[in-house]
Amino acid sequence: MIDVEDLIALVRNYNPRTNADLIRLAYAYGLAMHEGQFRKSGEPYFTHPVAVAAILTEQRLDDATIITALLHDTIEDTRSTYSDITAQFGAEVAELVDGVTKLTNLQLSSTESQQAENFRKLFMAMSKDLRVILVKLADRLHNMRTIKSMRVEKQAQKARETMEIYAPLAGRMGMQWMREELEDLSFKVLNPDARNSIIRRFLTLQRESGDVVHKITADIRNELEKVQIEATVYGRAKKPYSIWRKMQEKDLAFSRLSDIYGFRIICDSLPDCYRILGVIHQRWRAVPGRFKDYLSQPKNNGYRSIHTTVSGRDGKRVEVQIRTREMHEVAEAGVAAHWAYREGVRTQNPFAIDPGKWINSLTERFGEGDHDEFLEHVKLEMYSDQVFCFTPKGDVVQLPRGATPLDYAYSIHTRIGNSCVSAKVDGIRVPLWTRLKNGQSVEIITAEGQRPQSSWIDIVTTGRAKAAIRKSLREEDRGRFIKLGQELARAAFDHVGKKATEKALRTAAKMLGLNDEQDMLARLGSAELTARRVVEALYPELAREDLDVVDASRPVLGLQDDQAFRRAPCCQPVPGERIVGITYRGKGIVAHAIDCPALAEFEEQTERWVDLSWHAGRHAAVHTISFELTIANDAGVLGRICTLIGEQKANISDLRFTDRKPDFYRLVIDVDLRDVEHLHMVMTALEAETDVAQVSRHRDLARKP
Repeated sequence: MIDVEDLIALVRNYNPRTNADLIRLAYAYGLAMHEGQFRKSGEPYFTHPVAVAAILTEQRLDDATIITALLHDTIEDTRSTYSDITAQFGAEVAELVDGVTKLTNLQLSSTESQQAENFRKLFMAMSKDLRVILVKLADRLHNMRTIKSMRVEKQAQKARETMEIYAPLAGRMGMQWMREELEDLSFKVLNPDARNSIIRRFLTLQRESGDVVHKITADIRNELEKVQIEATVYGRAKKPYSIWRKMQEKDLAFSRLSDIYGFRIICDSLPDCYRILGVIHQRWRAVPGRFKDYLSQPKNNGYRSIHTTVSGRDGKRVEVQIRTREMHEVAEAGVAAHWAYREGVRTQNPFAIDPGKWINSLTERFGEGDHDEFLEHVKLEMYSDQVFCFTPKGDVVQLPRGATPLDYAYSIHTRIGNSCVSAKVDGIRVPLWTRLKNGQSVEIITAEGQRPQSSWIDIVTTGRAKAAIRKSLREEDRGRFIKLGQELARAAFDHVGKKATEKALRTAAKMLGLNDEQDMLARLGSAELTARRVVEALYPELAREDLDVVDASRPVLGLQDDQAFRRAPCCQPVPGERIVGITYRGKGIVAHAIDCPALAEFEEQTERWVDLSWHAGRHAAVHTISFELTIANDAGVLGRICTLIGEQKANISDLRFTDRKPDFYRLVIDVDLRDVEHLHMVMTALEAETDVAQVSRHRDLARKP
């Protein structure tokens, strides 16, 4: 464990004016509070807070943050209280410790709905003081460095959470070094064989070609000395997880993977950056399409640098990053550079981004909206890299990597996105699903009357575009639901001998406590309300008469006492649909839907036709219907489908897959229903689910009686 004087020495390296006495007091207080507590490894528990504080000294953070690291588990794990911390260390430290405690208690890898709300709380805490998340990230980093002492299943759970949440968050905050280490530590737990394989291949490559990093670093230094540019050159092999991700994304073997080495050139001034770029491109051949200028167009987290990839020694591709020393500080510390100290005073780094603006950029336009949309937006923002496109007037638009002309249109204005019909990129008309690249000029072509299509959800990548499209589709669905509700209301009123007049519907809506008849019809069409309830609101006596339960063994009229009855398996008619009976020798009467294609073969055998109709009343949910669905191949989709059907009070009696593809499944689900109204309710609920691409009634003529 690091001694308190050694910790103070680490702080004094960048902040000679540190309050050493307060750090000693915090160290002694934390040591006393955690007395008798041990980590899974058997070490005294206080070794962990001290290690977290040491990690934060590497980012040259202020005394309050270092002291918070020493005390960050005291409120949660010891008898210490918020009041105790306030009394001894002040309100600022107490607020920070309390904030870290609340973050620790958030289950960020919980269910989707809980995760969305917890992410919202996370960003609320960050918006109050971003140093809270800096302590939490350092806490997670040390826990991942010492994860081997945990149970195997707990290691996997923590590693997945780190890979999915904390590593991208560190990257989005500009702390790329921390992101890479968190990813690699998680990779070591989740896929140790793959990681070891990459390390072995690296060792083999070094034996075959020598120390490539040292050779290329020397080559770059020699070229810079020739033109008398002072700069520091660093070279390294990329992290195993970074290489593994590229292998997966590009579907390449290790031997075919290029640019596995990265080099940084740190210079004194902005003009030197561009001079160095010229030197590099004169000496080595630049790889087309692999140049990014984040000096003129910085990333949202303040990152500035020139990136270029060249064919270096022996034809090996290497990535070169060029930036000034101040830019490098931001590249290393990210948003944390806002609090960095040097010589006892806060560093005035002109490139350090204001944390408040950063938080606002991450959560803009997402106030109290839909939790799932908020979560999706935040995750997209955390994982995104940037591309920069130009408007026809030359203005710059920042978009995440993988963005399309539709994302661009919605970033300009929701109205532009909703009415978009096509786009021109660099003057050439392109499909709306085209992925935009840096430096392209984009022109959007709109048309009056155009509305967003459901397929657009899969085309766009930004949270703003997805939210706008879903909102428009919901409004469009409302119109469709109203039409369906009108038909269901008309059928229900006809069933009791009444007319579904505008006045009757308006009165029913009022009696049900709804805004107006349009609201009621929309709820009726979307299966939030049943037609029976609407009828009951106006005609309770008629509705009660209609509630007589029909005998499930004799649900139709027109049968003789000795005649057996069953539904045709080919068309599966349900109560409320017009039917006709066909006599089969030894099988009794089989009821077909009036539009069943199988009836064509009996056109010349009229003596076998029997006039049937369904009994009026409430039928039992015993009439099996087969639905054919095409659904997204994604986690949790099938579960949501089954839940939706259950919510409509329908029972699934069988389920079978007919086709499996990487991006979708086709399946047939057998559901037991009451009548045609019940059928419409289930189909409407399924059609409204975004992960259901297609739903239809499955009729199999091969299953003739």
